[in-house]
Amino acid sequence: MKYSEFAKVYGELASTTKRLEKIEILSKFLNKLKTNPKLIYLLRGRVLPDYDEKEFGLSGKLMIKAISKASGVGVEKVSKRFNKVGDLGDIAFELMSKKKQSTLFSSTLKVETVFGNLNKLFDIEGKGSVDRKLALVIELLGNASGDEAKYIIRTVLNDLRIGVADAILRDAIVETVFGKDKEMSELVEVAYDKVNDFSLVFETAMKGKKALEKVQVIPGRPMKVLLPIKVTEIDEAFRICADDKGRVAVEHKYDGFRVLINKVGDKVSLFTRRLDEVTKQFPDVVETVKKNVKGKSFILDSEVVGYGLVKGKKTYKPFEAISQRIRRKYDIEKVSSLLPVEINVFDVIYLNGKSEINLPFEKRRKLLEKVVKETPWKIRLSKQIITNDKKKASEFYKNALKIGEEGIMVKRLDAPYRPGRRVGNMVKMKPDSNDLDLVIVGAEYGTGKRAGGLTSFYVACNNVGNGGKKFLEVGKVSSGLKEKESEGTTYKEINNLLKPLIISEKDNVVKVKPKVVVSVKYQNIQKSPRYGSGYALRFPRITHYRPERGVYDIASLKDIKKETKQTHGRTDFLG
Repeated sequence: MKYSEFAKVYGELASTTKRLEKIEILSKFLNKLKTNPKLIYLLRGRVLPDYDEKEFGLSGKLMIKAISKASGVGVEKVSKRFNKVGDLGDIAFELMSKKKQSTLFSSTLKVETVFGNLNKLFDIEGKGSVDRKLALVIELLGNASGDEAKYIIRTVLNDLRIGVADAILRDAIVETVFGKDKEMSELVEVAYDKVNDFSLVFETAMKGKKALEKVQVIPGRPMKVLLPIKVTEIDEAFRICADDKGRVAVEHKYDGFRVLINKVGDKVSLFTRRLDEVTKQFPDVVETVKKNVKGKSFILDSEVVGYGLVKGKKTYKPFEAISQRIRRKYDIEKVSSLLPVEINVFDVIYLNGKSEINLPFEKRRKLLEKVVKETPWKIRLSKQIITNDKKKASEFYKNALKIGEEGIMVKRLDAPYRPGRRVGNMVKMKPDSNDLDLVIVGAEYGTGKRAGGLTSFYVACNNVGNGGKKFLEVGKVSSGLKEKESEGTTYKEINNLLKPLIISEKDNVVKVKPKVVVSVKYQNIQKSPRYGSGYALRFPRITHYRPERGVYDIASLKDIKKETKQTHGRTDFLG
């Protein structure tokens, strides 16, 4: 199969923001991939399943070198053109098209060659690895037409720009295999949420409905977690979560980070809610799990919370303290002793060779009680009460806040576990605070003592699944970050995270890949034509970096609209 067929469908997808049109384009094209389902990854600008966190490791500056080598145009000229146009994909199209026109070129680049070369990038390490990686990309560009070169560069930079969200690709698979069947759409979505692999889901769907129904979670592999709905009143929590007897489970909400604990044989693996593996950063958690959890294989849902000594007494610490451990790559043993953690286990998804996601939560909790040996300041079950009394639930909430917890989680006792969904089986309740998790999509270089560094940040909400842009800006944040690491998240840290993610640069403004999620406090939200969302945060400031959260965890445009109504008229700034 020629890569030009992919380039053509990329162009068709990029030319429309209409969801149904994208699904139609994809469903026709997917028929060509039935004999090689793995090529479906390319429609997401990837060559690996979504659960695999490996990246190509090639920056925009290196792609400028690759384009220069392949086109015969000097690096300085390519850079100058890039600063004017702002998209290396477009530069590759422009320069490679000119070269091909002068050589009577006819593209014979096969998609299997593109897929193969891009996969090889992950295995190249050691001395001279950058040059060897560049050689693979240059080889592809040298055999590519202008359109093909554009999408090769965009794929390497993880910036395909064709608007194919999870839901669009899911519905395209359904339409390709089953026609317009809403029931199958639900089944395909459930299967994907369990395995995070569109190739596997596509291949399984071609085997029929029964095969899809048999798809199960796989221990040792990251998966999406069940997500809560936010509420502000106990009455609302009961309305959403009460079972036929009017009962709910109420648990403490901890100020830590979500971890899926996996065990297969003797190997324990830890994954965050954004599917990143953090096993190496938490050897103490691995050891605690091995000693205190029974089972040959399992997947446990938990919250890991940091603690320390305050006036000689052990006290829980806020998330910001433990976030240093998530980011740490060196001196792990030393940091583990300085920032100890406790595991709070609250759900079981898989146990001893059997998926438990369809078991009611009340029964899953009883399984936990059998396999987890509680040890103070090491591992415990989430503190819980089961009640049909709203007054008792309110009292439990007040006591949780009194001892320093974030709030409470209210759960439906007869509900299954639904990975990756906010389905009303679980809600979170905490005191009102004007804060949102958002992703940084752009930045500006600073002046004075911060000259050369990125110091003002454009933050965006999630618009995935609605056609058009995946992320819509809601404001620019220039305050809240610290100067010293001991004080919290620093300008230097965010700058270092964003620099490798730059995808375009014009004057003092850069656009970056949407990877870095931050929590932002604000006074209120107002309508504004200045940003793509149509809304703007007033007096925003970054409180901290959220390394354990991904772009699917951030606030949606719907959330922004809801918060706008709730904060309208407020003048108090919650600092």
